[in-house]
Amino acid sequence: MRYRQAAIIGALAAFGLATGACNRDVAQSRNANAEVSRDADRAADLQRQRDEEISRLDQRVADVERKYAEANQKVVSGSRTATAGLREELKEDVTNVKKAVSDLRSTTPDNWWERQEASTQRTFDDVEADVKRLAGRLTPPPTADATGTTGEGVSTAPFTSRRDQFVARLRARVKAMDDALDNVKADGARKTELADTRARVKKLADDVDRLGSASADDWWDVTKARVTDYVDRVEDSVDRLDDNKK
Repeated sequence: MRYRQAAIIGALAAFGLATGACNRDVAQSRNANAEVSRDADRAADLQRQRDEEISRLDQRVADVERKYAEANQKVVSGSRTATAGLREELKEDVTNVKKAVSDLRSTTPDNWWERQEASTQRTFDDVEADVKRLAGRLTPPPTADATGTTGEGVSTAPFTSRRDQFVARLRARVKAMDDALDNVKADGARKTELADTRARVKKLADDVDRLGSASADDWWDVTKARVTDYVDRVEDSVDRLDDNKK
């Protein structure tokens, strides 16, 4: 009899343990599913926010295109004047800024830095071309080794190292542009272009400083800021296109 009771008690205990383990598994599974669901909801919310931000930029670009067409018509008609360089640059910028906003839709954590580097490189090349035209010369910046982009003081972490080297090269290029513009004088419409170029060089310096502290997790904020700044600059330039009365 005692053996039978012991067997029954053992069976009940084993059943209780099994039931407890099963309940724990169910609870853990529910918690995991809830976490996955929360992550999915957060991702969906972030994507909705990004889509809304892109839509707002799309509307701003449409307004820029309209303002540019109106201002350019005044220049073409002869009621206002603008340098050929400014007109050509704006024509290109109005086209490129639309593509920059469109590209936001396909930017991801995997491709953002390559796009950031490529876009920043194009911007620097464009500004350097304007500086050369206005100043008549532009001394090339020091080599990478001379600017400290290799060796001591540069992180060995893959992303950070790549960022630090890129930023150091950009800072050297900004200094070269500043030096070239130091003694440039201009009047009339060319003065407007010179002021715009100086402002762009200063903006490049500010952008490089911010980029120097960016992390890989900042991919959307950095990309959005770059494109938004581009829209701001083109919008400001369009507003100044027909400043000069004939």
